[in-house]
Amino acid sequence: MRETIDDTLRATREDLVRRHMADENRLDFERVLATFPHPHYEIIPTGAVYDGVDEVSAYYRDSRVAFPDQRNEIISLRHADDAVIVEFWLRGTHKGPFRAIPPTGKAFECRMTAFFVFEGRRLVCERVYFDSMTMLRQLLSGVSPRKPSSWLLLAKVIAGYRRGLR
Repeated sequence: MRETIDDTLRATREDLVRRHMADENRLDFERVLATFPHPHYEIIPTGAVYDGVDEVSAYYRDSRVAFPDQRNEIISLRHADDAVIVEFWLRGTHKGPFRAIPPTGKAFECRMTAFFVFEGRRLVCERVYFDSMTMLRQLLSGVSPRKPSSWLLLAKVIAGYRRGLR
């Protein structure tokens, strides 16, 4: 039988999620990590899973090297029996390498959904969903194989993807 949650548990979980996201915006990753007993992220579009303090800390570091001004803005928040589901805007400017893509200096805005999965009061996973092409189109806007000025960037992107596939 499924457990139903009461208003107190719902409010506790929501408060934790709101603090978690606000601390991400403040780049206070120690506090973000402290919202989990064991940090665990699943980034569904890329298939990446970050498990434990070291891997999640590296994920935070790498994402902020790529997008030092990355920030989220909550659009809506919903509750499920075992999760808080957040729709949000993620925004940032591509200033450093992002996976296979060298910095383009382009800004992005992408609507995302995160499932903050709970066991009782304990946050056990943040599972993030988004359309990776929405972000990619914005990061590579203006890049075209028909434009000689784009060729170097395209070569770097292709080389980066080849490295990433190994």
